[in-house]
Amino acid sequence: MTLAAGPVRQEGLTIARVAIIGAGQAGRRFALRCAVAGFQVVLEDVMPANLRRAQAEFTDLTIAPGGAMEFALTVEDAVRAADLAIDFVPDELESKLEIFSMMDRMAPPKTILLTPSEALSITDLASCTYRGEKCFAVRGELMEDAVRVLRPRGADAAAVSSVEEFFRGLGVGVSGEVDSDMPMLVKNL
Repeated sequence: MTLAAGPVRQEGLTIARVAIIGAGQAGRRFALRCAVAGFQVVLEDVMPANLRRAQAEFTDLTIAPGGAMEFALTVEDAVRAADLAIDFVPDELESKLEIFSMMDRMAPPKTILLTPSEALSITDLASCTYRGEKCFAVRGELMEDAVRVLRPRGADAAAVSSVEEFFRGLGVGVSGEVDSDMPMLVKNL
């Protein structure tokens, strides 16, 4: 598979620096894919053993020009300068809300928030942030050839384009769609 070199520039938003929260197997594999494609990657995990394992695995890493791999001990350090932040925490509402809240508070306003989730509504997760228009969910295996990207209604057009270009830069086909869920607060009225 041929990977296009990052960074991705689209309609005023640039994705060059990617924060990956969670250095378990899936997070490490995705971090490697991003670095090899030419993105600057910062990998963070609450478990020091996961970060040590990642550092050991990536010592002889051949990275594309412009790409880099760094390791952070805190979410704040990881997202501080991120253009895109993606979590690899369990696909449970409480875990996702906690990490989305942390990333939202600690990342600069330009940062796009992305989460792999097969079950949770991005509309609900986005409604709990100050940047709901820059929140996206990915459905499908991130290491495969195609994914679905869900966005809440009112998503920022430049952010939508940047996320789609980001995945294309990784050699992943993208189909995008608006999340059909209404926010939980509206549903329960």
